[in-house]
Amino acid sequence: MYILRLNCSDRPGIVAAVATGLSNSACNIEESAQFNDHLSGQFFMRVVFTPVKPGAHEVFKTQFVAIAQQFSMNWQITPVNEKVKTLVLLSREDHCLNDLLYRWRTNHLQIDIVGVVSNHETSRKLVEERGLKFHHLPSDNKTSAEKSLQQLIETSDAELIVLARYMQILSPALCSKYTGRIINIHHSFLPGFKGAKPYHQAYERGVKIIGATAHFATVDLDEGPIIEQETVRVSHAHSPEKMQALGRDTEARVLARAIELYTERRIFLHGQRTVIL
Repeated sequence: MYILRLNCSDRPGIVAAVATGLSNSACNIEESAQFNDHLSGQFFMRVVFTPVKPGAHEVFKTQFVAIAQQFSMNWQITPVNEKVKTLVLLSREDHCLNDLLYRWRTNHLQIDIVGVVSNHETSRKLVEERGLKFHHLPSDNKTSAEKSLQQLIETSDAELIVLARYMQILSPALCSKYTGRIINIHHSFLPGFKGAKPYHQAYERGVKIIGATAHFATVDLDEGPIIEQETVRVSHAHSPEKMQALGRDTEARVLARAIELYTERRIFLHGQRTVIL
């Protein structure tokens, strides 16, 4: 099976053209979803299809070029089971890394972890015991560290960069270069708390909801297009430590769901927000 994803300016005939193209190429539609954003006039579509004859996939891909040109489409075709090469970054906290390693090992996520990067040595043993490459990039020289990080991304051919509680600010240049490919997990509260010990700040303010947000990293810190969110209700009886435990669990789940959406090719960047089909 394969996934076709596309977006273009909305106009009549797009769905019909895609369906006809697949049918004429001996491909069967297994799943289809589309969205027309009336405010921007943009159309988004994701189709899962199966070739019913040998070579039908290549036939469709060749013939679809003309359809894509007719509608000025941005499009991509990928195998359903293709694992996305992923580079994971973290600092000291390893709860998200532990969760990702489990989901990677049990094939619950379609990712191929090509390495783990950290500005601390804390997680080296955990990573190397699982046969993965660990890269220590100290943060005392941020320019040098980021240059090394970019080299790792390129040499490992990583498509997806996951900030699994990586407490370093990426430069605007790096965020721009890998737009739509860097997913960050952020603790989000009502209200939002920045700086050290956010769960202690939440406790002191008596918050009733804590949560987490997975978003694409952009030049605007923690303000990139949102992919997934979740909240958990708490009360005055929750200690800062209990809030932190609940928060970490929430962060791990939200990050995993965001990565799953990415690997299933469901996320479309649309300005400052996402369309997820």
